[in-house]
Amino acid sequence: MTARSDADPRGLSAAMPKAYDPGAVEDRIYAAWLAADVFAPDGKGSHADPDAEPFVVIQPPPNITGSLHLGHAQRSTVEDLMIRHARMSGRPALWLPGLDHASIAAQVVLDRILARGGESRESLGRERYLERMREFVDRTRPVMLGQQRRVGASLDWGRLRYTMDEGSAKAVRHAFARLYREGLAYRTEALVNWCPGDRTSVSDLEVIASPEQGTLWTVRYHLLDEARRPSPDETISVATTRPETILGDTAVAVHPDDQRYRPLVGRAVRIPFVERDVPVIADEAVDPGFGTGAVKITPAHDQADYEIGKRHGLPMVAVLDGDARINELGGPYAGLDRFAAREAIVRDLEARGDLVGAQPHEFLLGRCQRSNDVIEPLPRTQWFIRTRPLAEKALEATRTRRTTILPPRFEKVWEHWLTNIRDWNVSRQLWWGHRIPAWYCPDGHVTVSEAEHGPDSCAVCGRPSSELVQDPDIFDTWFSSGLWPFSTLGWPDDTPDLRRYYPGTVMETAYDIIFFWVARMTMLGIHLAGDIPFRFVYLSGLVRDPYGQKMSKTRGNVEDPLELIDEYGADALRFGLVKGVAPGNDMRLSRARLEGARNFANKVWNVTRFVVGARPASRDPARPLDLPGAARIGPAESWILSRVADDIAAVSRAIDAFQFGEAARIVNDGLWAAFADWYVEIAKVRLGDEGAGEAERDATWSVLAWVLDAYLRLLHPFMPFVTEEAWSRLPHRVEDAAFLMVSRWPGSRDVELARRLQRDAEARAVGELIELIRAVRNARHDAGIEPGRWLSASVSAPVPDTLAVVEALRPAVERLARLRPLHVSGKPTSAGDTRDGTLVVRAGGLEVRVSTDGAARSAQSARRARELREAEAALARAEARLANPSFTARAPAAVVAGARERAAELRERVAHLRAALS
Repeated sequence: MTARSDADPRGLSAAMPKAYDPGAVEDRIYAAWLAADVFAPDGKGSHADPDAEPFVVIQPPPNITGSLHLGHAQRSTVEDLMIRHARMSGRPALWLPGLDHASIAAQVVLDRILARGGESRESLGRERYLERMREFVDRTRPVMLGQQRRVGASLDWGRLRYTMDEGSAKAVRHAFARLYREGLAYRTEALVNWCPGDRTSVSDLEVIASPEQGTLWTVRYHLLDEARRPSPDETISVATTRPETILGDTAVAVHPDDQRYRPLVGRAVRIPFVERDVPVIADEAVDPGFGTGAVKITPAHDQADYEIGKRHGLPMVAVLDGDARINELGGPYAGLDRFAAREAIVRDLEARGDLVGAQPHEFLLGRCQRSNDVIEPLPRTQWFIRTRPLAEKALEATRTRRTTILPPRFEKVWEHWLTNIRDWNVSRQLWWGHRIPAWYCPDGHVTVSEAEHGPDSCAVCGRPSSELVQDPDIFDTWFSSGLWPFSTLGWPDDTPDLRRYYPGTVMETAYDIIFFWVARMTMLGIHLAGDIPFRFVYLSGLVRDPYGQKMSKTRGNVEDPLELIDEYGADALRFGLVKGVAPGNDMRLSRARLEGARNFANKVWNVTRFVVGARPASRDPARPLDLPGAARIGPAESWILSRVADDIAAVSRAIDAFQFGEAARIVNDGLWAAFADWYVEIAKVRLGDEGAGEAERDATWSVLAWVLDAYLRLLHPFMPFVTEEAWSRLPHRVEDAAFLMVSRWPGSRDVELARRLQRDAEARAVGELIELIRAVRNARHDAGIEPGRWLSASVSAPVPDTLAVVEALRPAVERLARLRPLHVSGKPTSAGDTRDGTLVVRAGGLEVRVSTDGAARSAQSARRARELREAEAALARAEARLANPSFTARAPAAVVAGARERAAELRERVAHLRAALS
């Protein structure tokens, strides 16, 4: 903060720089906050009420891959503004920071780094690779934490957690062991989604269904005759988009009601190239309208086929390895890449005369979310979590509103996914992450242990640990992240933080990971920690470019948040990311939007600079912030106090309803449009009036400072740096803390005080007067009169209360509307002649007649002449159209009638303009 002297504890005598420089303010203020320990709910600088209900946000941990993007900046802003509002409301506000090890994402980044140096995972081996990963994380960790500080995130850094720290590792082991004991974690061979690029299985959620154009081939299979030989004449044709999986076929299936194939059910066919004999079966899952109505069944390479195979007891023949190459079971195609094998098989089928045809076919192709590789369903022995019992508890929590999803439209997709959920494959064939705490003995027994160093012996046969082998796989990152709301607070231990801060209040995250993460946190939190993990789920939208495109390096439209902060300031970036944005909606970030936010920050600075500089010399700088008595409240003060009371209530309601974009808009309009543009300008006149006494000027300045203080408090959660610095220059209330961020939020007492001092009739009259000044300015502009030219005018205010307000504010009206002399009357004005250019303007019950002394006549005449020429040309076109027999005879009657009506309007317009110019 700025330097203070004992004689001037608030520093009000120190001149404020003319321009606001974020670069000179932000780092200094953040360092001061850290030194004062104001971020933690129990920090030495906290002013929280220990008896109040805590407000808890557990930060979604960003992936520890090197840098943050605009999505992180947006979410940090939303979470920070919630925490700052709660902190100013006196609640113990915990915003717990974290980082995610991000198994696949981190390995992708490190593998690229290694490849540039000629190394790889395989060349390093597991232990050396993990050592390099830890070195990489040690470099990225401080960078990422520093980036969050730049955004102004008021996180409780003393509680920083990491998904690979020992506390998280302990929670992962304990959670899995408990799920295993309860029968909710199990190991089995099943068909999984295999990503050949990352060489690991991935969950259903990590498979992106992509509409793509492919080919549908029709292939002829030969039926076996009575001697079990392929018949050259009896065949059945099947349709497939993946000819390479022919090598793993174990049946041909038809619908049981399909009369075309009923005689063939029970017979066998010979699979080409691998010479395997398989049955023709009937299953209701077959669509008779797809292709030929007969389909090949490959249980080891298709999820639907896998289910059919289980129903009919078919063997699973996997013909692809982990690199998606044909394995040794693929006969002559062994060693070929899957797509090369596809081409070879199609050629060979055609050569054999068994390729019936090929046609273009659009279908959904599953791709890996991370690598974009085509997913291959492959049989693997993996660990799974039985999710249905957990999902039922999560559904019950949202249906009973113990947990509320915002915006509500996401409840429908939440219900659909959790109702149709499948078991969760948590095994990943990676090295970076939490290793699955399962050990296998030579006899095939499984021992799951939560002990840090593993079991002492086999839980079944007692073999010593030296003979046990740990599962090489790690957990899906989302498994450890699913424990985040409670593992960060010390679970499974019964810690003071867990008792105090669980369940959390709000989980804010992007809507695109509602199932990846939010659903899993809810399921695991209820089951393992015994309660919902959070009361509200606030889903933010995505940050897009000005044209609505998703930002990506490929498109070249990515913006670096740190570069934007360097250019515009953190406050401008924060405000630009929030103002006017509704929950769950994507927002378009443009330079114009950021410039507008920066201009607002400058306006806050400039208006504060004016207020500080306008302090009457007679006022003691050490005097606390206060409001004058009712007797010294003038009409303008009554109006601004009414407005700020409305805004305090409206902003508080909007924040409580999670309408942060609307709250930001209200503060923007109130501080800029009402306070800075109108009340400050009116106050300047009163403060500069030498005829006003010291008490009057002091009263005006007190209202200026009090209202500005209220708006700075309302704005602080959105723009913390400029508000903290500006607020430090103002006098403070007796009960205020040293920092705005831990001083009190404007509440019902402030609203009550402002309303008690305001007078409704005066406030309404000032509102009408402001509208009248706006209307005069617009009329002057339309008449082409220079904005700075003084004009004489008369105002009619027939309502006595309004008349008194106009009289009281006559000097301000004269200055703001550039009207002098200004005659004020309580009588209605006569109609009068306006042909000399007199401007007549009305607003509410007020009317002003502005004498332009002919200044407007030439401008008005030119404008009317231009309008007349345009109206005459339009009338000529309309009449020519009506004179055309083809139009009147062929056009619909309603269209012709409309054209005649339009022509009549234009004739009337032309006549009116000609009369005005005569």
